[in-house]
Amino acid sequence: MSTLKALIFDVDGTLAETEEVHREAFNLAFAEAGLSWRWDRSIYGRLLRTTGGRERIEVYAGEIGATDVASAELHRRKTFFYNNWITANGIDLRPGVERLIGNARSQGIRLAIATTTSRANVESLLAKTLGPDAADWFDAICCGEDVSRKKPDPEVYMAALSRLGLGPEACIAFEDSANGLKSARAAGLTTVITPSIYTVFDDFDGAELNLHTLDEPLSFRQNPKLENLSRLTRELITLISR
Repeated sequence: MSTLKALIFDVDGTLAETEEVHREAFNLAFAEAGLSWRWDRSIYGRLLRTTGGRERIEVYAGEIGATDVASAELHRRKTFFYNNWITANGIDLRPGVERLIGNARSQGIRLAIATTTSRANVESLLAKTLGPDAADWFDAICCGEDVSRKKPDPEVYMAALSRLGLGPEACIAFEDSANGLKSARAAGLTTVITPSIYTVFDDFDGAELNLHTLDEPLSFRQNPKLENLSRLTRELITLISR
């Protein structure tokens, strides 16, 4: 009998390399509001240490001494621009993601999402990449609106586990960032990391696996070190390799 009952995915940077789309959407919102702000990759990479788009706006405003910044409205417009871009242009899932999701569904392994991005962002990404009914494949979709404390706090993962009705010992989390890893590990979850373009230099100490992508070849026969992994992770590797 399978030990692995559910896969819980982060979204931005994990399912797809979306952060550049987010960055440009922020800049569009700033320009529309008449602000001279423009976040280049260096600024945005630093701000990603703070989870939550509205929170990043507020951190940046504090850094430059800006007052009376309508962070909630700026973030609402940024979300609008982001979803317009995704809907119009589309984006590819990261390698191996779609196959793993399909393999999990075929084996009766449940799916969930634990993210601090907006629900609208999740729904548009799933619809564009996996199809209009893809959100229904997930038994739990927990987003930034559902929690009072964002990653690295474990609240969003605890919410996902609660909705699944499962303990952390039956699930594996997928993340791309140090904050995400801390969140998942604090919830007691075995965590697999696939670093994204903005997080490749993060500290991933404590991750069960650190893979380039989810289509990275993994063979117990070729890599004896994999034999020492938990049964849960071994089941995942078999699932990835199908």
